[in-house]
Amino acid sequence: MRLLVASFFLLAASLPAVADDSAELLFVRRIVPLFAEKCMACHGNDPAKLKGGFDMRTRDATMKGGDSEEPGLIAGKPEESPLYLAVTRTHDDWEPMPPKEADKLYAEQMAWIKDWIAGGAPWPDEARVKAIAKANEAKWSAEDGITVKTTGALSPDWASRKYKPEGLWAYQPVAKKNGEKALDDFITAKMPAGLKPGPAADARTLIRRASFDLTGLPPTPEEVAAFGTDYSKDANAAVKALIDRLLDSPHYGERMAQHWLDVTRYADSSGFSNDYERGNAWRYRDYVVRSFNRDKPYDQFIKEQIAGDEIDANDPEKIIATGFLRTGPWELTGMEVEKIARQRFLDDVTNSVGETFLAHSLQCARCHDHKFDPVPTHDYYSIQAVFATTQLSERAAPFLPEENTQGFEERAYLEKSLAEYESVLTKLDAVLLENAALWFKDNGKDPTKWNAAVAAARNPATPKQGPARKLGKYSDLFAAARNALTSAGAPEGDFPPKLVGFTPEQFGMERVARKGLERLRWELDRYESYALAVYGGRTRQYKTVFAPLRMPADRMSAGELEETCILTGGDPFASGTKVKPGVLSVLGSVQKTPIPDTIEGRRKAFAEWVASSDNPLTSRAIVNRVWMWHFGQPLAGNPNNFGSTGKKPTHPEMLDWLAAKFVESGWSFKALHRLIMTSEAYRRSATYPDLKALREKDALGTSYAVFQPRRLSAEELRDAMLAATGELNRTLGGIPNRPEINLEAALQPRQVMGTFASAWVPNPKPEQRHRRSLYALKLRGLTDPMLEVFNAPTPDFSCERREASTVTPQVFSLFNGQSTQSRALALAHRAMKETRSDKEAIARVFALTFSRPPNAEETQSCLAHWRDIEALLGDEKPPTQKPPLEVRRDAVEENTGEKFSFNEKLHAYAEFVPDLQPADVPAHTRALADVCLALLNSNEFAYVY
Repeated sequence: MRLLVASFFLLAASLPAVADDSAELLFVRRIVPLFAEKCMACHGNDPAKLKGGFDMRTRDATMKGGDSEEPGLIAGKPEESPLYLAVTRTHDDWEPMPPKEADKLYAEQMAWIKDWIAGGAPWPDEARVKAIAKANEAKWSAEDGITVKTTGALSPDWASRKYKPEGLWAYQPVAKKNGEKALDDFITAKMPAGLKPGPAADARTLIRRASFDLTGLPPTPEEVAAFGTDYSKDANAAVKALIDRLLDSPHYGERMAQHWLDVTRYADSSGFSNDYERGNAWRYRDYVVRSFNRDKPYDQFIKEQIAGDEIDANDPEKIIATGFLRTGPWELTGMEVEKIARQRFLDDVTNSVGETFLAHSLQCARCHDHKFDPVPTHDYYSIQAVFATTQLSERAAPFLPEENTQGFEERAYLEKSLAEYESVLTKLDAVLLENAALWFKDNGKDPTKWNAAVAAARNPATPKQGPARKLGKYSDLFAAARNALTSAGAPEGDFPPKLVGFTPEQFGMERVARKGLERLRWELDRYESYALAVYGGRTRQYKTVFAPLRMPADRMSAGELEETCILTGGDPFASGTKVKPGVLSVLGSVQKTPIPDTIEGRRKAFAEWVASSDNPLTSRAIVNRVWMWHFGQPLAGNPNNFGSTGKKPTHPEMLDWLAAKFVESGWSFKALHRLIMTSEAYRRSATYPDLKALREKDALGTSYAVFQPRRLSAEELRDAMLAATGELNRTLGGIPNRPEINLEAALQPRQVMGTFASAWVPNPKPEQRHRRSLYALKLRGLTDPMLEVFNAPTPDFSCERREASTVTPQVFSLFNGQSTQSRALALAHRAMKETRSDKEAIARVFALTFSRPPNAEETQSCLAHWRDIEALLGDEKPPTQKPPLEVRRDAVEENTGEKFSFNEKLHAYAEFVPDLQPADVPAHTRALADVCLALLNSNEFAYVY
């Protein structure tokens, strides 16, 4: 950079009389670096290769111009200066400069050139430039920003760029000294002038708020009553006891896991067009629940998820933890170029680690040095190099005593499908053998070798070939005979072609059955003691993947030892400079353990850097998330982005104070919850006595003068309904369950692995279907419409913050949806069983949904509506719905382009036990269900205040 700048002063001319001081300052501050960045590559760096003969190394040469023999600039007259007209692209006579559209100047840069020329185009010599720069260094640094030391920038200009100090807040060490301040002191200090804190919330509001926050479930009427009594005696003691009780609840881990899995993009399938099920992903989900329930220190939580296998390969829990690295929508199944698939995984895991733990979207630096933050492309690939020896595997991990292995008997439904596919392929194999005999006859070929190959394939002692044989029991004699002859070098023309003589329907059914067997491999893995995990080793080649990958015995010797390179433009086939495993160089001083270049140990060392108490990104990022989980908004507005484009903290001192407290407590989540939830800010009411003043002085709600209400998340809505009706199965963990969803969505055709995915069939028994929403099978290609319409995030991308939109389809789902209708009926049935009069039933329903009794007006209104609905219903008994036992599939066979159809059997429906049906209860109960439906659709039920 200094050489480029110095070239401007080789033959500097004396200044014209019209030059002024401001133009001279502008030249030093803006014009010199601008010319160096945008112009000198073509007009001065190499005097022998000047484009257009235009030399910009001196003022005289610039004014002289180039081959056009027109002056380059006219001092004092920018509108007549070709240099200015070229950069503004406003004159047809002058070629735009710089010529590339991507390099054109911003409006501000054009204005600099205009003002400089208007000021006389001064061009001081090098000594004068240095004197001006030194005299203004402090002022300009404050205005323009500061430089940041990083490693491996792709250009000198990027390395010397300046950053606004306020945009670098997240990289600064966490301020640990704030005296004896309490959390509320920070809130009060930032309260807008004239605004006072709102009143405290009442006991019912507070227990409902805390219960949903820490367990995702409503309090029982009995818990509300007991807390109200304790609160009236000693509010502070009651609140502390409540928080301790909720933190000790096993459902605490479930609630926190829902938050964490939003960030990590958990799903039970791989996504995109290859959305097959990841049978054992559920074990990672349950690991997260256990970790929160045990209050596992966050630094340990980090290390296990990034490098659990390198910490202790003999501990199943740590193997399961590495499922984090597999949560993205990506898998290797031979559906795309292998190198691209591999790079997709490396890009995915690099960015996921950055967003999840460091609040940095690192993918911005994949193709070029980060445009806004001090993250060079070199750092991106250094972090990627950490994972260059990370390989995918479903690793053996014995079930832990605390893991829930109930419900494994449902694999029988998959085995029925397995038997059906085998039966289809066995029949088709017999057809192929018949067609083969006809082929030999029609083509006048000798079948002797063929018959011998078929006979050998029938011999039980013959080693079986082909991927389908590894799972199924069908004969597949035709394929075995072909493989044997091909391996022996027989010409293709000497034996029948693949799938000889098939009809379009047979072509189609062969593919459906064969691909169905492949798909079942992953689904059946759900019931085996394997974990969705990774291992350290060389990269192997997988041309086609037919089954879950197991860790090979020769993982350290067979395959390629990947050397990570900077990929030019992010292109997997454009390798550039090689890089070593590393960390963010802007925080390199935090690194205590060097990252080795060995096959194993890279992730462990990197995880120690991430989880270091000195890493300011890590503690700030998680504390910011926890604050948001309680208050609905983060202190720093973008939990996945602490860079300069993210929203800055509203209370930076408090964020640091919380981060320091969190680390000092041993990275304890439960200690952090207690610190936040015992504060006055958390315990405030959602109502404020002067709403006008509140709106005027705190339009964004960042003063915390009042508690901001929030709508229940999609999962909380469903779980709260099941809790109110008494149907909720509170068992922790285990294989995913399948609740009832909209039938049209459940039976829609869906393509997976080149064939049809299985239809969504709910669990046969209500107690299986009515588990918490956290445990529902989460398929990327098929979401529950009710959860989707209430803003459940797609797991394709990390969800840093749940949104709460209000759209018309929510009405149809919550008021007209079958699930809500069933819950309303179950709630009415429960109320009738637990009370002795209609008035008591209404009171019970209010207690179960709103955690309070109804007032006199509400009671009378509900009783009147109940009577009116019962009169409308009459004595006619409603019909009973029967579940479908099969669904028709229509498809086009890809080999022939012909249509074919088949029936998919829905085995679990054969044993289906429906929820309580309207026909099962009298009209009086059905009429009360209409009242319950209205309450379940109310704001008071759907919101936490």
